[in-house]
Amino acid sequence: MTEHRIALRELTRIAICAAAMAVCAWVTVPSTVPFTLQTMGVFLSLRLLGGRNGTIAVAVYILLGLVGLPVFSGFQAGAGVLLGPTGGYIVGFLFIGLIYWLGEPLKPGRIVSCALLTGGLAVCYAFGTAWFIRVNAAKGKTLTVLASLGICVFPYIVPDLLKLAASEVIAWRVLKLSERKRV
Repeated sequence: MTEHRIALRELTRIAICAAAMAVCAWVTVPSTVPFTLQTMGVFLSLRLLGGRNGTIAVAVYILLGLVGLPVFSGFQAGAGVLLGPTGGYIVGFLFIGLIYWLGEPLKPGRIVSCALLTGGLAVCYAFGTAWFIRVNAAKGKTLTVLASLGICVFPYIVPDLLKLAASEVIAWRVLKLSERKRV
């Protein structure tokens, strides 16, 4: 019976984090290049749930969008979003999770966790940019790697690193509280 409670508790946390990613995707911060808090939701889910369950939460989030729930930025949904020019970045969230999960045997503290998440973000950027170039090439629009990075990555590096730092502070506090009080 205890095993079922633990499994149910884990499933509940995964569902909550998948929902939190959707909410974060809907929050748009206006600036010269507007951005969402979507990556912050990914970082926070991984830090709070760990690599395995955090990656499952990311996969659930992506599957919810794939089946038509409007969980992506701008309340978008469907395969068209994932197959579109920026869909590779959403799929790339799985790489952030997988890299974090693979690094967990290192018993990551705050610095190692941030390094793993930053490495995962770099892989997400690489995959998303390759996808962006491929989709645009299929439409007859040839873009260089540098031009694509200028559109899709460079404007987001600082905001994403700030979201990583904010998620680390939030996760650290939540995890510290959960040590005192069994959640």
